[in-house]
Amino acid sequence: MADVVTIDGPDAASYLQGQITQDVNGLAVGDAAWTFVLEPTGRVVALARLERAGTERFELTVDAGWGATLHARLARFKLRVKAELTLHEAADEAGRDGSGRTPMERIATGWPAMGAEITPGETIPAETGLNPLAVNFTKGCYTGQELVERMDARQAAAPRRLVRLHTSTTAPLISGDELHLGGKVVGRVTTAVETVALAYVARSVPDDATLDGDVRVEPIVH
Repeated sequence: MADVVTIDGPDAASYLQGQITQDVNGLAVGDAAWTFVLEPTGRVVALARLERAGTERFELTVDAGWGATLHARLARFKLRVKAELTLHEAADEAGRDGSGRTPMERIATGWPAMGAEITPGETIPAETGLNPLAVNFTKGCYTGQELVERMDARQAAAPRRLVRLHTSTTAPLISGDELHLGGKVVGRVTTAVETVALAYVARSVPDDATLDGDVRVEPIVH
């Protein structure tokens, strides 16, 4: 299960077009796509699945427990807009997140989760590796666009990136643990299940690196 924020009304499409990274106008009724909702600074507030449920109705599905954060962000910028925001909260089920994946499935697919790989107000879109899926670079202006567009135009790498980890040792990987290379801290585990994990590592870490403790880095491609 997940939380859902609905937007209903004649201004729903134009309002969302200026608030999210995905191209709302390119969605037909029944279509869905991933999107980021950003702070004006370009930092991520939420990663959500956007669905055009009707001509004037949209649904944004986010990981359980994060709907209120998403709703508050959208409400903050909804001025003189003929559309209603409604929050539908639901408890998480069987350890799954808003993408429908379990932690092991998320590690296998390299999919970030709110609260683990995405910290509202801190994470930038490029770090997650999801820009190809969640950002439209040809749409018009939206809140938080400047940072995203500047990094893309300059082909600038984010200070850190999300990767998959494997270890052949008997010691399990643990969420929150620091990662080292040559004795230097180069990252941190964000989600772990036994010997596999997701983690953020510094951009200086090679894609095929073996970190201290025989922890192997594997790049994520979406």
